[in-house]
Amino acid sequence: MSEGQVSGRRVGKAVLIAGPTASGKSALALELALATGGIIINADSMQVYRDLRIITARPTGADEALVPHRLYGHVDAAVNFSAGAWVSDAAKALEAAMAERRLPIFVGGTGLYFKALTAGLSVVPPIPAEVREDVRARLQQNGVEALHAELAHRDPRAAERLNLRDRTRIARALEVVEATGRSLLDWHGEGQPPLLPKDNFRAVFLAPARDELYARIDARFDAMLSAGALREVERLAARHLDPLLPATKAHGVPALIRHLRGELSLEEAATIGRADTRHYAKRQFTWFRHQLPEFEWVKPEEARGWLAAIVDATRDAN
Repeated sequence: MSEGQVSGRRVGKAVLIAGPTASGKSALALELALATGGIIINADSMQVYRDLRIITARPTGADEALVPHRLYGHVDAAVNFSAGAWVSDAAKALEAAMAERRLPIFVGGTGLYFKALTAGLSVVPPIPAEVREDVRARLQQNGVEALHAELAHRDPRAAERLNLRDRTRIARALEVVEATGRSLLDWHGEGQPPLLPKDNFRAVFLAPARDELYARIDARFDAMLSAGALREVERLAARHLDPLLPATKAHGVPALIRHLRGELSLEEAATIGRADTRHYAKRQFTWFRHQLPEFEWVKPEEARGWLAAIVDATRDAN
């Protein structure tokens, strides 16, 4: 696909649509794909899991039938799917879209995925299963404070940067230093080049007003419960997976599992799920503002004008 111009800037080889959860990203991507014959490629770290269609608000089967969707629901919940694994899959999806002369449209809310696309990603060697299992057993037996103290002895620079209660990242940092003999920070300094270098993409961040967004988050969580999210989480809980796996920590999942265990009422679990999702949305605003300044911030009511410019440029380029 040749490159077009939009308001003095190139559309480039791909379009990136990001934003906080429940901001309308998927609907905008679908409209763009329908107008351009594009392919939608998932850039959300929870929507990759096939076990979690409802609770992660994956596109519906009807939407997926309208245009090609890639990297949705293609990973089992038992897999500790990493950003590096996603980049590998995204590279194949991007190459296939370009070979078919279709516009690749990356859509999602995972900032690290978009940063990997546009700035590259560090490459950490695979961690042997026995190392991971040993670290997690120590975490379970001794607690996160003891594991952080161990990390502080082995890798003080990494330990200093981590919150004392961040179980997942502390375990990850210790796994890396035990398996490789090097700090995770050192590995971050070495990595793959970006899949989409500067000027090879057009990127937008949908930024609704906070009150409006939070109301949409609350309404969507209730809608997901009505659509069967609790049954979906019940099936996931029945697998008795490692609680540190990403899929078991999707927003709403831990609280609903506690409800299934009799620890919370359904309304208490839903209240926690809504609040956790709102807090995540707030962090998404902050992360993209500081980490990905090349994204254009657009209010949802202005998105149609942005989309129309992309569509016109794509038509001019073909």
